[in-house]
Amino acid sequence: MNHTPVHTSSRDDAPSLRTHKRRVLLKLSGEVFGGGSVGVNPDVVSQVARQIATTIPDVEVSIVVGGGNFFRGAELSQRGMDRTRADYMGMLGTVMNCLALQDFLEQAGVDTRVQTAIPMSQVAETYIPRRAIRHMEKNRIVIFGAGAGMPFFSTDTVAAQRALEISADEVLIAKNGVDGVYDDDPRSNPDAVKLDTLTYQDALVRGLKVVDATAFSLCMDNALPMRVFGMEGDGSLGSAISGEPIGTLVTA
Repeated sequence: MNHTPVHTSSRDDAPSLRTHKRRVLLKLSGEVFGGGSVGVNPDVVSQVARQIATTIPDVEVSIVVGGGNFFRGAELSQRGMDRTRADYMGMLGTVMNCLALQDFLEQAGVDTRVQTAIPMSQVAETYIPRRAIRHMEKNRIVIFGAGAGMPFFSTDTVAAQRALEISADEVLIAKNGVDGVYDDDPRSNPDAVKLDTLTYQDALVRGLKVVDATAFSLCMDNALPMRVFGMEGDGSLGSAISGEPIGTLVTA
C-alpha cells in the first residue's frame, strides 16, 4: 500500500508576503538597561518598554540589545582576559537584558519573543530570520540576544546584520548622552555641530565613532538607512520607531 507523504510546516515558519507596514530594527545599548550602573534598573526598562509598546501594531519592531551593563568583552580582554571568553560573557549579558525587556513589554500589553544566536531553548527561541519576520507580522516584538553568537562582533554590527536579514526599512541606533551624529565629540568640543543628514562614506572618512565602522560599512554596502538618535526626552523612542525625523539620518 502506497502512502502519500504529508508535508507539514509550523504556522510561525510559513512563508508570507511582505506587508506594507513599516518594519524597523532598534538597537539599545546595555547601559540603557542599567541606568548608568551595573545590573538592570526596573524603572528605566519599564519606561523604555512603555514607549516601544505605543508603536504596536502600527510598526513591526525588532530589537537588538547590548550587554554593557553586565560585561563588555573588549574591556575585559584589555584587563588580561581571553577575548573570546570575554565576548561570550558579554553575549550572555545581552540575554539577561532581553528577558528583562520581554517581561516589561508584556506587562505593557505587547506579545514578545526572544531569539538568541546561542541556543538556550529553555529561555528563548533559536534565531531564525523567517520565524522572526512571521512574529513581527503578527504584531509581536522580537528581541535578539547573544549578539552574533561569535566573538569579535559588536552589537552595532549585529544590529545592521539582523536588520538586513529581516528586510527592515531602517535600523535605529539609540544613544545615551547624545541626540545624533556631530562633526566632533560634543562632550569635549562645545562648538561641535549636529548633522541632520550624513552619508556612510562621510562618516567613515571622518572617522566618526558614534557607531561601529563595520556596521556603517555593512549598511552602506546594502543601502540600508540608519537613524542615530538620543534616548533622552519623553517619546523619543516612539518617535524614532514611527519614522519621525529626529536625530541624524545616515544613508548610502
